[in-house]
Amino acid sequence: MRLKITLSSGSTNYLIPYNYNHILSAIIYKKIADLDLAAKLHFSKDYKFFTFSQIYVPQFKLTKKGVLSRDGKLEFYISSPNDDLIKSLVEGHLENSEVNFKGDKLLVEQIELLKQPLFNEYMKMKTISPVMARIKREVDGKLKIWDLGPGDERFYESVQKNLINKYIKFYGDFDGDRWVKIRPNMESAKRRRIDIKGNFHRGFMMNFEIEADQRLVEFAYDCGLGEKNSMGFGMVEINTGGK
Repeated sequence: MRLKITLSSGSTNYLIPYNYNHILSAIIYKKIADLDLAAKLHFSKDYKFFTFSQIYVPQFKLTKKGVLSRDGKLEFYISSPNDDLIKSLVEGHLENSEVNFKGDKLLVEQIELLKQPLFNEYMKMKTISPVMARIKREVDGKLKIWDLGPGDERFYESVQKNLINKYIKFYGDFDGDRWVKIRPNMESAKRRRIDIKGNFHRGFMMNFEIEADQRLVEFAYDCGLGEKNSMGFGMVEINTGGK
């Protein structure tokens, strides 16, 4: 299930910082009406089974400090295979129509439950938050995290393994073919470096084709591709624009 959230500052030229993932993450946790569920997700060191998109600003201007929303409005999406989580988020937004965004009180202008698309074994998709894949490699005798890019075959191996592991963890088993083929449009691939409380995370925005068991395609749409989904990485949508 997927939600579209529209927030309004009530004023013009509202500044949105470029690194806001931790802000949206905090908003989501605070809006989960089921407090037990919120605590379970927040303190879990396992998969959290939700993701969220980048912020979209209908009327914007780029500045050195961030994005100016000309009309004070901003939009983002939340997605999860956990229907209870989505329903609890709807309830939380309806109970309190304000959110705390970097210390400012913004109004929840609209919350929309989006219709689930039809899924096939082959689909064209695009990212709406960066996909991140990493490995551990030895550097000077020490294991360090190494970010992978879409020009590296290990990127797709990591994404495939991650997707299947998440599916099995969520549903308990998977009895279908475990192959996942992702073919990116390399011209569309753009690296994003995101600072989350002083730690840099690198992912890629891109258009791509995916071939997999239909259940895995739908799960990728609901839960996200790659790592750190619950921190705003790996959210995808159907690409209706072609390439």
